[in-house]
Amino acid sequence: MSAPHQDDLDDAPELLDAEDALEEIVDGEGDIAMDSDDEEPEEITLHNDSMAYFDAHKDSVFAIAQHPTQPSLIATGGSEGDSHDAPGKGYVFDTSPVVGRPVLPASYNADPNAPAQKSTELKPLFTIDGHSDSINALAFTLPNGEFLVSGGLDGRLRAYQLSFSAHNKPTFTFLAEAQEVPEINWVAACPSSKVPNTIALGAADGSVWVYTIDATDAAAPLQTVQIYYLHTESCTAGAWSADGTFLATVSEDSSLYVWDVWGEAAAKNLVNDNGRTVVSLTGRDQRFGVEGGLYSVAIDPKSTFVAVGGASGVVKIVGLPRLGADATPVNSKQSKTKAKGNEAGSAQGGAILADLRTQSDGIETLSFSPNQNLLAAGSVDGSIAVYDTARRFAVRRHIKDAHEEFSVVKVEFVAGLGDGWVLTSCGMDGVVRRWDLRGAAILSDNTLVKEWRGHRGDGEGGGVLGFVEGTTGERIVTAGDDGVVLVFET
Repeated sequence: MSAPHQDDLDDAPELLDAEDALEEIVDGEGDIAMDSDDEEPEEITLHNDSMAYFDAHKDSVFAIAQHPTQPSLIATGGSEGDSHDAPGKGYVFDTSPVVGRPVLPASYNADPNAPAQKSTELKPLFTIDGHSDSINALAFTLPNGEFLVSGGLDGRLRAYQLSFSAHNKPTFTFLAEAQEVPEINWVAACPSSKVPNTIALGAADGSVWVYTIDATDAAAPLQTVQIYYLHTESCTAGAWSADGTFLATVSEDSSLYVWDVWGEAAAKNLVNDNGRTVVSLTGRDQRFGVEGGLYSVAIDPKSTFVAVGGASGVVKIVGLPRLGADATPVNSKQSKTKAKGNEAGSAQGGAILADLRTQSDGIETLSFSPNQNLLAAGSVDGSIAVYDTARRFAVRRHIKDAHEEFSVVKVEFVAGLGDGWVLTSCGMDGVVRRWDLRGAAILSDNTLVKEWRGHRGDGEGGGVLGFVEGTTGERIVTAGDDGVVLVFET
């Protein structure tokens, strides 16, 4: 073999000298070793109080609903994966077979060496599909739960008819679908028996839709009743009055509209100039505007006033008009700021009754007691504030560490327990708690009755995104950010 020509050597790639090749490069300050034998794996201890579990979901469970007359029937919804465009999927399952106090499988035990205890794994009765993006809203229609509706981030509203066999076995059949909006944020069932099987939804484009479901109309089983377009940004929450007369909705644009859905207020000349609302308040009104928007809404059981919650811990109370024989027509130019507390029943619709700022961060959830003069507000700052609606909305309790530093996702008074004094809450700490608010009106958090654990929580992606508890509150079923649904016996 001939020796290489000098020109070939000049064109060859430059090589390291031997001394350079043996040079030791010392890790610089601040570099972190990728592997270390000295570090022990982090151990996460999970405490579990649940009786049963449902784990068919592959990702977070965003929505949960309970049948109004068969409370053991639970519907849940989420997505099929963690990608942005993952299809949505939901399930219906029955909790009635759950007995005793079993726990989750061994994989959820705090001690991995402990023997697996008996557990109740719930199986799906029906699969909710047909959504191309996450299911984030579910509702059974009222008053009898004849239909189940699902709403998704794909803008689809899908309706399923429920029937029972001779052996009381539930069967769900797809009925109809509508897709009129880009994304559905929430779905709420109208409680009025005069207009059964009616639901409302709020959309990301700010629109509000009201549908009635009629399975006997083969051509149009999903019928549009009303469409509202006054919100200019995403409609974040909605709530019906107890009698189904009014529908209150709020938006990121800091607006509140209370809709006269069935025209009862219009018949008494109690609507605003637009002919569709009994309350129209927007951020342009400096007394009402909330920088950062509104995200929660609730109407008191007597339809006397509506509460809205927004950014920075703001809660505002607004009066509603009475529809009785002595009702006074709305005068939109009249000053309405002097009405206080329960005097709102005789005030004009739209009077701002209170501006409450007890909490320091956004109000995610609001709930009125069915029997007592109480309003509960859950905040992103981890606290729960309870107001006395009969005493000019004075603070009755401020439970500052209700869910520690983690956001309170939902608060709900138990209708059939404790005469309206008992409150249930859940949060991103993964814990469900129950509070007894009886006693003197003191600023105290010494009201905790019991708590239930089982979700990962504590910043580990396993908070509780919602729950249902029926009217008695005897059994709580949760929707977990960790993809697990847990059943707790109270």
